[in-house]
Amino acid sequence: MSFPEADLIDLQRRIATTRWPDRETVADDSQGVPLATIQKLMRVWGTDYDWRACETRLNALPQFITEIDGLDIHFIHVRSKHAEALPLVVTHGWPGSVIEQLKIIDPLTNPSAYGANASDAFHLVIPSLPGYGFSAKPTATGWDPARIARAWVVLMKRLGYAKFAAQGGDWGGAVVNTMAQQAPPELLGIHTNFPATVPADILRSLQGGDPPPASLSVDERRAYGELAALLAKKRAYAAYMGTRPQTLYGLADSPVDLAAWMVDHGDGWAQPAAAVTSAILGRTVNGHPAGALTLDDLLDNITLYWLTNTGVSSSRLYWETHTNLYAAIDVSVPAAITVFPGENYEAPRSWTERAYRNLVYFHQVDRGGHFAAWEQPQLFSEEVRAGLRSLRSS
Repeated sequence: MSFPEADLIDLQRRIATTRWPDRETVADDSQGVPLATIQKLMRVWGTDYDWRACETRLNALPQFITEIDGLDIHFIHVRSKHAEALPLVVTHGWPGSVIEQLKIIDPLTNPSAYGANASDAFHLVIPSLPGYGFSAKPTATGWDPARIARAWVVLMKRLGYAKFAAQGGDWGGAVVNTMAQQAPPELLGIHTNFPATVPADILRSLQGGDPPPASLSVDERRAYGELAALLAKKRAYAAYMGTRPQTLYGLADSPVDLAAWMVDHGDGWAQPAAAVTSAILGRTVNGHPAGALTLDDLLDNITLYWLTNTGVSSSRLYWETHTNLYAAIDVSVPAAITVFPGENYEAPRSWTERAYRNLVYFHQVDRGGHFAAWEQPQLFSEEVRAGLRSLRSS
């Protein structure tokens, strides 16, 4: 896949001719992405960034498009050299793409090169969500997580996998959680770093702005505080995309608007996410480093959105979804959960055990945030291997 050079020249022209607003009136990011931060990002994007390097990496991978339920779905399919590898479908989120998963492909398909055993290998299938990246943009309503989950089962069966596991974070977490609720016979189990565990009574208290119930444990109280901060300060983008995505015309017309909208996505530490800000500024922010996330990683992802013009089409997934992604689910499919400290909230084991009744793995790690596969690809890969290891004998 290759984009015309004219598209890249036009991108640089649009960045260069941006009409900037005034600087924010505060000394922090409480009004949004600071002007100096986004201008630094634009200086690199407009002059020093090389999209062709990313394009070359993508084109070196086996990529395919197949029609499912009337829609063309793009996916990367990398088979391990180990014949007994476990098939795994991995789903990205917003504001992400398959680019988020590039760093985990080799560690998961070729584990022996990373200090792990060949018996932990996976055959990887990494689709682009409908309306994202190289997948087609739905022209009618109905592509919600439930429909996507069913489509992924069709995809895996079409590839010849009679049994498989599923992994996801962010929207990918919503897809695999829904898949677990649907419990197709082909699904061996799931791993997610975005678990849906919050009990209904806790959600009611949070939505009412109530203080944490006195009965909560230390871990539950911490999660309550993280969720309260999330709902109060970090979900405005989701509320807008969930109600008025078509109004976001600037995402299609202005690269600066698209970049700022995508960067202004929080994690459990900050908004913008601490790792994202650290990658842009080239230094640790508030004690939270970028990990393996780089400025080029961010620009690769933003540029893919720009060149495919998927800013608005990707936003519609919020409009299509009418369930709370944090609300506790009730599934009996084997589930593995990794809790990263910088996720939007740190799911307590007590809530997790009630939501995932067949919890085969639960681990709280010491680093990494919402963009775990990007920030900590080695740790993330280790967690996926450990979490799904018990399914290999199924």
